[in-house]
This record gives sequence, C-alpha cells and structure tokens, in this order.
Amino acid sequence: MMELIWVGSAYLIGMIANRLSFPPLVGYLAAGYILHAMGVESAQTLTHLADIGIELLLFTVGLKLKLSSLVRREVLSVGGLHLALVTGFSGFVFLLLGEQMTGGLILGASLAFSSTVLAIKVLEDNGELSSLHGRDVLSILIFQDIVAIVLLAFADGRQPSYWAFALLLVPLLRPLAHRLLTYTRANELKLLLGVSLALAGGVTSENVGISPDIGALLMGVMLSAHPEIDELTSKLWGLKEVFLVAFFLQIGLSDLPNTDQVIDALELLLILPLQGLLFFVLFLLAGLRARTAFISSLALMTYSEFALITTGAVVKAGLLAPEWNATIALAVAGSLAVAAPLNRYSHRLFSWLEPVLVRFEKKTWHPDRLPESIGAAEWLVVGMGRTGLSAYLTLHRQERRVVGLDADPTVLESLLAEGRRVIYGDAGDPELWSGLALNKVRGIILTLPEFDARCWAVSQLRKNGYSGQIGTICYHAEEEEQLEQLGANFIIHPLVEAGNQLARQIVESQAGFNALGNQMIKSASAGDPCIETAPCAFSEEAVPLEQEGAEKVVIRQD
Repeated sequence: MMELIWVGSAYLIGMIANRLSFPPLVGYLAAGYILHAMGVESAQTLTHLADIGIELLLFTVGLKLKLSSLVRREVLSVGGLHLALVTGFSGFVFLLLGEQMTGGLILGASLAFSSTVLAIKVLEDNGELSSLHGRDVLSILIFQDIVAIVLLAFADGRQPSYWAFALLLVPLLRPLAHRLLTYTRANELKLLLGVSLALAGGVTSENVGISPDIGALLMGVMLSAHPEIDELTSKLWGLKEVFLVAFFLQIGLSDLPNTDQVIDALELLLILPLQGLLFFVLFLLAGLRARTAFISSLALMTYSEFALITTGAVVKAGLLAPEWNATIALAVAGSLAVAAPLNRYSHRLFSWLEPVLVRFEKKTWHPDRLPESIGAAEWLVVGMGRTGLSAYLTLHRQERRVVGLDADPTVLESLLAEGRRVIYGDAGDPELWSGLALNKVRGIILTLPEFDARCWAVSQLRKNGYSGQIGTICYHAEEEEQLEQLGANFIIHPLVEAGNQLARQIVESQAGFNALGNQMIKSASAGDPCIETAPCAFSEEAVPLEQEGAEKVVIRQD
C-alpha cells in the first residue's frame, strides 16, 4: 500500500509539474513535501531504492566516460575555471562567517555542478546533442560528475581497507566485460547485465570501506567504449530515472523546510544568473561565438542533482549543518523550474540579445566559426546523415557541384577523410543563413531529423531572400502543409517513398524473370538442343541449374 502511495503521488504531482512546463523532478520533490505534511513517513525500502538509483546514475556516468573528451580546451578551461571560482568564493564566504571552511568548499563545488538530466534533455529536444557545443556541454557535465565522485569519496568519512586499492584494477577487466556484453544477445539480458554490474560494483566498494557509488562508476568505466554501449545506456536511462524518483521523494519526506531555509534557497537562486554569466564569459574567452556560448551557458545554468547527493554526504560527515539538505533540495528544484522554460526559448532569447552579445566575441579562429562561403557549389545538402549522404552522392554521381553541411564534428571528420566536400554549420543558427552567400546555389536539400529544425531553416532561408529550390522531408501530413506554407518546394515522405520503391523494384524484378522465362520456352519449342541461359537470384542456385543442363547461368544483381 505504501509503495502505491509513493509512486502514485510522484506520478500525479510530476505530471502536473510537467504540464506546467517544469521538469518532473520538481514534482517529485513537491510530492515528498506534500506526503510529509500529510503525515506519511519514509521507510527503509524507499532508502534502499534511492541507493540503487544513485548507483545506476554513477554507472551510466562511467559508461559515457572518455578521457579524450575531457582533455579538450573548452572542457578544462571553462569547466575547471568555473568550478575553481565558485568553490573558492563559497569557501571565502564560509570563512568570513566563521563556519567550517572545508564544508564551505565542498558546498561550493556542489553548487558549481549543473543538472545532467536537464542539460541532456534540452540538447536532445533541440537536436543539438551531437553538435559542437552539445559535445562541449556534455563533456563539462562528465567532468563535473567525476569531481562529484571525488567529493563523495572525500566526504564519506569511511576508513577504507587495503583492499580498496584493488578497485583501481577493475577497468583492466574491460576485455572480459566487453566479451560478456557481446555474447549477451537478448535486450532484456543486456539490461540485467548492466544492473548486475552496477550493483556488484556498489557491494564490492562497500565491503572494502568505500562509498558504493565509486564502485558503480568504475564498473561503468570498465564497459565504456564498447560498440553497443549507447544502446545499453539508453536502456538503463529510463530504469535509472524510475529509481531516482525514490531519491527525490526521500528528500521531501525527510523534513519540511522552515522559513530560514526557504530564504537561503531563494538567495541561492538569485546568484544563479551569475553562474550563467560566468559560463558565458569563459566560453567567449575559449573562442566560442556568442550564440554558442549563450545557449551552452543556459543549458548549464542549473544546480545539479549531484548537489543533493554530495550535500547529504557532507552533512553525514558533520562538515555542514543538517539544515543544508532542505535548502539545497529547494535550490535544485527551483533552478530546474527556472531553467526549463528559459532553455525552451534559448534561440529566441539570443535573437533579442544578439546585437549586444556579439560585441564580446573574440575574432580568433575556432572550429565553432561559421563558414563564409561554399565556393562554386550549386547544390547544398544540410544534414549529412544517411538521407543527406544519399542525396549528396546522387548529385555527385550526376557531376553536380554539391557541398554538404553538418553540425556534428565527428560526421564531418569522417566525411572529409573520404574526400567529401563538407563544411561545419548549425542549421538552427540564424547567423549562418544571413551571412552565407547563396546567390549561386540552385537548390538546397534539408534532411535534418527534427521537424522544428527543418521549419526554422526553411523560414530563415526565405526570410534572408533565398529564391532557389528547397527540398525537404516530412513524416506526417500536417508537417507537409506547414513546410509548404514556409516556402519549401519539394517535400517527400521517406517511409512512403520506401514502400513505393520496394513495390516498384519487386514488380520490375518479377517482370524480368517472366520475360527471361518466356524466352527460354520459345527456344525450347523452336527445337533448340539445350537451354543456353537460366536466371537465378543467388549464387548457390547456379550449381543445380548447371546440373539440369543450363549452359550459362546468369546471377541477377537486382
């Protein structure tokens, strides 16, 4: 019965929060406070579920951990400097107030963390997760997560045994773990493997006197870089979110905040824009454009769920007063409630502030810089995924002057290595379409996966005076009408076209078989001594046909 009350309340309040454009996490915390006010208490079961959620969270962080992504200039300079400045400021304030400086430093580092859940959700919804600035934001989040793990190990207060050093050897078992994941075929078994490894890491760490979160992280690192790791991460993501609901409910159920704690949380929310401004300045100093720096800063301008975890550990260690748990919980929930709508309209906000913000850009070269020209190209393909690459190759085979454009540096690097003509550019950037010379371009093909991105690109092209042909894709009838109104000339439905092509080719193939069969019958009736040719679809059919008397066997390639 109690489990139903917890889950049902979290769902109802989370749904209300989501309908009000707030992250469900805000609703989970509110549900905990409401249940506490109604006299509902926490239980050992809820605590155990919350611990599993944290271990799964750290395990998924380990799955994404790549050292190469953390040693880039933007990550170390922006993420490292921001963390150092916020931590130092917090420690200085605690020193002035006569509080424990160690607790202040750890609290400052915790407040410097940004919400991984919200940032990834925002980038994913905007189709920017694989873009240059999306990769920078994701790498900074991973860097912060690693620092959080170190803080947890420091603040846990346990005395580790000598066997704790053996945990450092866990990543060396990577070949065995990779082979185990490769041999696991069924999807549900892969999910069970991930959960089992996360829990095994937690149990092992706890037995040697270290926080179980450390062991879960190391288990994730052991599996990282596997070819199927993205699939495993996506499967664990939803399960992890379900277990973390227990963690947020537990915070609300622990105690209701008093007036002083509410005031402290509001003060932390008031200084949150300063963190965003600090991120923006550091991104500009690293060479990013104002638009990229602004959007990235908004995505990082939150307090992290990790702040709740590290604050709880520091409170248990006696380095902070217990009241900080409720204060940080309110601050985290408030930051997510403020950041969610701001990030939804980040591009529109920047368009209003663009005349002011672009003045602060550095004029040095950076991969984030927009192209100034596409040369003598007459055709432009925007979005070099499978559909875009197919369009590019078709135009190239027809000896058309074509160039591709994409915002994913990895895709560009691969295509450039193959000798393709591709350039970097974010189709959602209005500055791209206003500054790019397209007067010689006869047609533009938009194959972006996100419908809003295609609409935005079409509208910006027409707004900036492009009069050539625009072709794009759509998946629903209502999308086609909207794209036509914005100015698209040619629109196809990929799934519909796939069905048409499949039916057309199979009918043509059957007609070819029938025609060749009729020719064979005519030859036999005319008294030919043998069958000269016979068709077959597969190479293994050639031997039986030859044994039946066919002098020549033609293997069809269509």
